[in-house]
Amino acid sequence: MTIRPRPLSVCLRQLLFGGSVLLLGGAPLAAFADDQATAAPQDNTSANTGTQANPDKAKLLGNVTVTAQSRSQEVQSVPIALQIVTAQQIDTLAATDLSKMDIFVPGLNIDASQPTQPTYSIRGISTSNFGIGTESAVGVYVDGVYAARSGGSLLAFNDVARVEVLKGPQGTLFGRNAAAGAISIVTNEPTDKFEGDARIRIGNEGQRYADALVNIPINKDMALRVSVLDNQSDGWIKDAATGQHYGKNDDWGSRIVYRWNFTDNTRMLLSWDHERLNQPPEPAIGLIPLSNDTNERAPFPADPSTYLNPLHAPLYNDAIGAAETRTFNGVTLRIDHSFSWGELQSTTAWRGFDTFNRGDYDGTNHVVTYLDTTNIEHNNSWYQEFKLSGNTDLMDWVGGVSYYQEQARQTSQTNINTDSLDTLAQNVYGVGTPLTEISQAFSALGLPYTLLGDPWHEAISNDGNFKAYAAFGDVIWHITDRFDLTTGLRYTRDEKEFSWYNMPRSAPQFDATVAALKQTGIYGFLPPDAQAVLAAFSGNVIFPTDVGVPAYASNTWNNWSPRVVASYKFTPDVMGYASITKGYKAGGYNSVQIGSTFAPEKVINYEAGIKSVFPEQNVLVNASVYYYRYDNMQSLALDPNSPSSGVPIYVVSSSNQEAKGLDFEVQWQPLENLHFGLVGAYIDSKYRNATAPDGVDLTGQPTGAPYFSGAASVAYTWRNVANGDLRFDLTQGYRGPTRCNDDSRLQGNCVPGLPFPLGTSQQRTDARIGWSSPGDRWGVALYGNNVFNKRYVTGINNISTSVFGTPFASISPPRLWGVELRAKF
Repeated sequence: MTIRPRPLSVCLRQLLFGGSVLLLGGAPLAAFADDQATAAPQDNTSANTGTQANPDKAKLLGNVTVTAQSRSQEVQSVPIALQIVTAQQIDTLAATDLSKMDIFVPGLNIDASQPTQPTYSIRGISTSNFGIGTESAVGVYVDGVYAARSGGSLLAFNDVARVEVLKGPQGTLFGRNAAAGAISIVTNEPTDKFEGDARIRIGNEGQRYADALVNIPINKDMALRVSVLDNQSDGWIKDAATGQHYGKNDDWGSRIVYRWNFTDNTRMLLSWDHERLNQPPEPAIGLIPLSNDTNERAPFPADPSTYLNPLHAPLYNDAIGAAETRTFNGVTLRIDHSFSWGELQSTTAWRGFDTFNRGDYDGTNHVVTYLDTTNIEHNNSWYQEFKLSGNTDLMDWVGGVSYYQEQARQTSQTNINTDSLDTLAQNVYGVGTPLTEISQAFSALGLPYTLLGDPWHEAISNDGNFKAYAAFGDVIWHITDRFDLTTGLRYTRDEKEFSWYNMPRSAPQFDATVAALKQTGIYGFLPPDAQAVLAAFSGNVIFPTDVGVPAYASNTWNNWSPRVVASYKFTPDVMGYASITKGYKAGGYNSVQIGSTFAPEKVINYEAGIKSVFPEQNVLVNASVYYYRYDNMQSLALDPNSPSSGVPIYVVSSSNQEAKGLDFEVQWQPLENLHFGLVGAYIDSKYRNATAPDGVDLTGQPTGAPYFSGAASVAYTWRNVANGDLRFDLTQGYRGPTRCNDDSRLQGNCVPGLPFPLGTSQQRTDARIGWSSPGDRWGVALYGNNVFNKRYVTGINNISTSVFGTPFASISPPRLWGVELRAKF
């Protein structure tokens, strides 16, 4: 179609309608309709009366334009279980990224306790491995460009127009790895109007947030849009020994978009995104009561009945050089050209980022159990897509080809010390504390040697070179005025090369001491048992196999992913649909399992749903039911039976799963200024065939996803308050308890006999009251996240439990509140 400004009447109708109702939990409501939505004529009822709204207004409840099917459509006409997070909802909840509001999007769960290593779950399907050898089953896309690595997938919101959360496989509609669903982030484009706005938030825990943007029309064919944000806080938990604050925010980002209309039919969008993150890592709260003697070893084995409650326990972390950082840059060039019969779109994108994440992994500050792990990544990717689309009386169609190339490097480090080695020798090998005993003997003899206090470093480095080719087509056939049949197909070819290199361990001070003992002849006088211990510690302990030997793997996978959707309009306001869709995610590799290769993930999803509006009642009702079978689901799990060393490592575990579920959405606007909403999800997810890393058969058991999740909200606006509008928003989110299985204890999801709750249901209540001037030129608001200060233990990490006896926990942050000031010009 020809690119041209919208009619003034359409713009005015949108302006008059904007801001009237609430988006509940990611559900699309008119108040948060983006500026592409086409609004119906405004009714003549006075906004100040608070009386019954015009029934025609109900039709606008779902009048949000989305691109979920690679074409612009009103959300109510899209036969997909789809929820929208709009800019208005982001502002209402004071959310800085999607993980800060996922509890209000039922069926979506984002663990962002480590923002450079987040995990995504939709309908109970997640991929917890953050290594470069695999990707998430939930595809994240920014303006249509795939965010390959988890390290670059969760960026701060910056001038976002909306987020489309598509549930179920989206293989024919999105580029890569959307087997479980897709999260499509759509940003704002430059407009032909000079405008700008600025906002600051100041709150508890030292919150200091600011963002600003300016849109500059350069001439009739060009415009520039620049936005920046700065998110800082002092943290919500403090190390009891050092005073170091954790839970801090330190994130800065910018975005520049340039638009040039070459002709009436051709335009270019060139954008640059930059982000810098630099903050402490996730706090690891130790569960074992210990004294202040840093040479004290934890009781072994650990007794869960004696664990401290992490919600009240002191924090002691001692990782040397602890930090979580990211530098991200991305450039996207999009060119659109309209023909008389359709439109051609070219998207070229480059993404690059570097991340560093070093954190405490024993939850203590005791030198005898020191353990930190470090993940270092470098990533560059290129993406090119050509897409043609058009429509006739018979069909709406879209087709195209794409190419994706990625180069990734990762180093997985484990850092301990020789005191930690002694604890390992005692707890795992049962040989006492040999390094301590030898050092004490040297001291008693007056010899200037010690084998304690020396750093010990082991690491595996990985390189990945990945290419993906795809061809896709999707056609909506208009069989009759009421009946549409959609057929889609994507062909994907993935070519992957991967390497491992297990570095010889680095312990220069320890090796220098042993060398000195040998050089002076003292080594030969040591008892045979002591010599055997020193010989055993001459090589790797954490990663003991294939040391110094490069390993390589190369695989090619091909896949056809179809979808068929039948939709029928029973009335102009009621549409029903049924679909069968297949999804695919390429196979991959475990970064710390040398030589490991796992097969691609495949899913088939059966779904039926209804989308409806009841104008007389001002009610919108959407619902869908589904059943899926998922094969080769890849997840990261702790393996307590690591070969040779006895030190547990995380391995990729594959399983077959199935689930049945329900999604629903209800919106009701009884009055012009009053809106209620309710959204929810039910999931019954089980293993069809699975074996835990420790050999336990999980077949027929729940995967852990909770049965229920939901959100409810209410919004009311008082007009003509101090010559402006006063609006109150209240949103309640709920996520049910974890469904435990026989592997839950080891993975730290459910542990019986604890003195504190774990895996329980979670609730969060957010509230906001804000005043805005006429035309929304400026405003002030008071907001609160988690206003009732609900705190939860989100998981226990057992990576050091079977070695040092030092499990640690993660907890949710406390209540946050603040004041917001904003201005527009």
